[in-house]
Amino acid sequence: MKLYKHNSITTVFLAMGLAGAAQAATVPEGTPLADKQELVRSNGNEPASLDPHKVESDVEFNIISDLFDGLVAVKPDGSIEPRLAESWENKDNTVWTFHLRPGIVWSDGSAITAQDIVWSWQRLVTPTTASPYASYPGNMHIVNAADIALGKKTPDTLGVKAINDTTLEVTLTQPTSAFLAMLAHPSMVPLDKVLIGRYGDKWVKPEHFVGSGAYHLSQWVVNERIVAERNPRYWDDKHTVINKVTYLPIRSEAADVNRYKAGEVDIVYTLPINQFSQLKKTLGDEVDVSPQLATYYYEFNTTKAPFNDARVRRALNMALDKDIIAEKVMGQGQRPAWVISQPEIGGVKLNGPDYASWPREKRIAEAKKLLAEAGFSEAHPLSFNLLYNTSESHQRVAIAASSMWKKNLGVEAKLQNQEWKTMLDAMHTGNFDVVRYAWIADYDDASTFLNTFRTGDSENTAKYSNPDYDAALRDAAKTQDVAQRARDYQKAEDLLARDVPAIPVYHYVRTHLVKPWVGGFTPDRLGYYYTKDMFIKKH
Repeated sequence: MKLYKHNSITTVFLAMGLAGAAQAATVPEGTPLADKQELVRSNGNEPASLDPHKVESDVEFNIISDLFDGLVAVKPDGSIEPRLAESWENKDNTVWTFHLRPGIVWSDGSAITAQDIVWSWQRLVTPTTASPYASYPGNMHIVNAADIALGKKTPDTLGVKAINDTTLEVTLTQPTSAFLAMLAHPSMVPLDKVLIGRYGDKWVKPEHFVGSGAYHLSQWVVNERIVAERNPRYWDDKHTVINKVTYLPIRSEAADVNRYKAGEVDIVYTLPINQFSQLKKTLGDEVDVSPQLATYYYEFNTTKAPFNDARVRRALNMALDKDIIAEKVMGQGQRPAWVISQPEIGGVKLNGPDYASWPREKRIAEAKKLLAEAGFSEAHPLSFNLLYNTSESHQRVAIAASSMWKKNLGVEAKLQNQEWKTMLDAMHTGNFDVVRYAWIADYDDASTFLNTFRTGDSENTAKYSNPDYDAALRDAAKTQDVAQRARDYQKAEDLLARDVPAIPVYHYVRTHLVKPWVGGFTPDRLGYYYTKDMFIKKH
């Protein structure tokens, strides 16, 4: 999942899992509850949409995960939890049959059926939908999903069918070890075919909206607030405590903290870098820092000169002092990154390139040599635009990176910022040189990061293409042997370190401010925290 922001981010599971980690509000015995069960969460920015097929970042998925349920979810311990599906079985790990819970309904009271799921997944992979996650079912190896997303086959050939109203059959081209965990992703939730057919793109307006989750969209004031109220028709409503949740699109981290101090916000989305130490001193336990499977990086437009030359890309990677960025510019527990995925993920350990361990002076000398080979010199310096979405933290990192490139290589990186939606458009249309990017794991396996650089992947905005890289990922997906999968992923990371379609900068932690009266706040390793798991203590 693309990260909207920030210093503390902003996309595992059983066998690979943590997407959509599921619990329920568990109130410790003897805990007095407030009469008013309402929560206010800041959410970083205005969502691009609340259509699960039209979005790609935590900004939207934070809200969508409250409004919709999927077939399954993943608990914090990695085990798979039944949600809309009550049970399932499989044959040879390639034919999966899911049985829906009896009586599950949309928030308007109409039945949720297996046909709804078939239609929804067909819509997700259909090219005209233009979903950023169109490639996802193909990465799960659902029959024909990849070809449909590429326009080579029709949506009705997708390997998913409704046996009857409550039974769904999914056929894979090969066993996929992360399959159940991948099902928990927000893009895989069922949508209401009738509703979307009636209202088109306007179905997400509060007056039309129908969902399947613990909360129902009741108000959306653009750039001001989104409000969701408890859905009494939710299948697990008896375990919900909070009755109303408000999401505030506060783009400024400083403004977010100020509104928290003024009592207007219960959970702050992320903390400003320059206030972190002071907030730790003054607010103590209200500062929450948790690890996150996510990587911040600078992505190249590899179709555009001079970034179609791997020597240029590798030089810029070598000349960036990531220790300083992680430990000094950020300073909240972030770790310098030399792999795109994670050093430890899905039961495997992955190593950075040899040059990651070189002395800084040796790396810079090699970077200068590479740039010279590519035709750049003091007389002919490299100059490019470095794009980031508007945020104090992104600006600080960009200033640091541009200063390092200037000092170490004589490179001129011109800073350019855009609003979130505008930057996403620029990425998908190839209208950039180098862009700030980040990815949260959609599940606990390196493929969640590495698939975004596969040839033709819908999230491959770098337009990187390497047949050897694609083959390594195909081999990793086929094997059930963890050691072999580690070797395949290491080969893929080694190719990324050589070709550098993106510069990994740091691995994330997530930071929040949380009021003492908010109970049940437990972010998972993906960074998600669900309103249905929380409650307001008497205060």
